[in-house]
Amino acid sequence: MNNLISAALAAGNTPALFVGLGILLVILLFLIANIKIVAQAQVYVIERLGSYHATWQTGPHFLVPFLDRVAKRVSLKENVVDFPPQPVITKDNVTMQIDTIVFYLVSDPKLFTYGIDRPISAIENLTATTLRNIIGDMDLEATLTSRDTINSQITAMLDEATDKWGIKVTRVELKNIMPPRDIQDSMEKQMKAERERREAILQAEGRKKSQILIAEGEKESQILRAQADKEAAILRAEAEKEKQIREAEGEAEAIMMVQKALADSLRVLSDANPSEKVLTLKSLEALQKVADGRATKLIIPSELQNLTSLIAAAKETVADVTAVKEK
Repeated sequence: MNNLISAALAAGNTPALFVGLGILLVILLFLIANIKIVAQAQVYVIERLGSYHATWQTGPHFLVPFLDRVAKRVSLKENVVDFPPQPVITKDNVTMQIDTIVFYLVSDPKLFTYGIDRPISAIENLTATTLRNIIGDMDLEATLTSRDTINSQITAMLDEATDKWGIKVTRVELKNIMPPRDIQDSMEKQMKAERERREAILQAEGRKKSQILIAEGEKESQILRAQADKEAAILRAEAEKEKQIREAEGEAEAIMMVQKALADSLRVLSDANPSEKVLTLKSLEALQKVADGRATKLIIPSELQNLTSLIAAAKETVADVTAVKEK
């Protein structure tokens, strides 16, 4: 190239040189323009001389000038189409409007390109026809309560029908189900009545629970009062028992003290060697003290059990004491 340019300059052919350079530049730009880069999640359907030639995947490719052309650029992403409401008639002759949303993706770019013209319009018409067939076998109530079932059936039917077009229907959703206005009013009244019924049930259950809680509280209160009364009665009985035990112990201690005093006095008298009359008098005094106590039983010595002898002995003793005092 450099030699040709040098030779052309030496020969004085400057205009021819610029023309040649221009032609080379145009060819270079033309070749560069035919380099195609396919983006991610896209494919190109290529035709050569009017017939299908190849499907280009992601990456750079060269389009042969004048022979090849890009017939269609196809996106492999999932697409969504929102179709307008379609009139359908239920099994019980109720006409309603239903609009659908179809999710689909291209599974075969070649079939998508050559299988059908205007594939989106074909899907819309097929969706409306399939929807009418399904809803026609269902009554109004079933239609309103079976969205998932209807969605599954439409998806399966559309996917099977569009497979020969290189399209895979992934999901169909019923966007809105709009019955006639009079049926909507009736449904709203029914829903209002149902809400009021549920509210009444909830209020009744609330009152019932409140009464149960009050009854349980009263029951618990009565149980606690009964337990408190029981414990109080037990404490009173134990206190009374303790009182009686203490009184009995006190009486026993008092009797023991009296007996001990009597024994001490008898021991003193025994040491003093008193006369029989003095002993008799002391026995009477001791008997009187014992009788004045709180004891419910009185133990009388066997030698004092003869009341007549006791009285006579007492008289003689008193007389002797009196005589002694007069002397």
